[in-house]
Amino acid sequence: MTGNKIMEMITEPYRLTRRCEVTAILILYGLPRLLTGSILAHEMMHAWLRLKGYRTLTPDIEEGICQVLAHLWIESEIMAGSGSNAASTSSSSSSSTSSKKGGRSQFERKLGDFFKHQIESDTSVAYGDGFRAGNRVVQQYGLKRTLEHIRLTGTLPF
Repeated sequence: MTGNKIMEMITEPYRLTRRCEVTAILILYGLPRLLTGSILAHEMMHAWLRLKGYRTLTPDIEEGICQVLAHLWIESEIMAGSGSNAASTSSSSSSSTSSKKGGRSQFERKLGDFFKHQIESDTSVAYGDGFRAGNRVVQQYGLKRTLEHIRLTGTLPF
């Protein structure tokens, strides 16, 4: 404003665009490999949603789909370890988690099953109920179609 005049006043509809950047994902040091990977999968899904411009999602939708990704990551690691050692492992700790045949140790498979069970049986609305609803639709429609529906509507397909 200058005196009684307003300079550069917008007189037509104007859409504000919010630009979101993800600058870091922080994670604790020293956690088991499978827990670290599942947390990274979960947090990277949050980052991906932001970077791809998904609208503000309710906590059960966002946390649920992020938990689905964490669960899928653990599952893929357990399955990859049941045959060859083609899956990525964390630096020098790989020798302690792999058997001599190249697969995952029985301990690591059981640990992975435990982490999956923790996700599946979570009692919270956002993480637990969100995961179970998201997992059902991802199994029914696939991840790509589910994410597209979430992007368009902010809800899970039913």
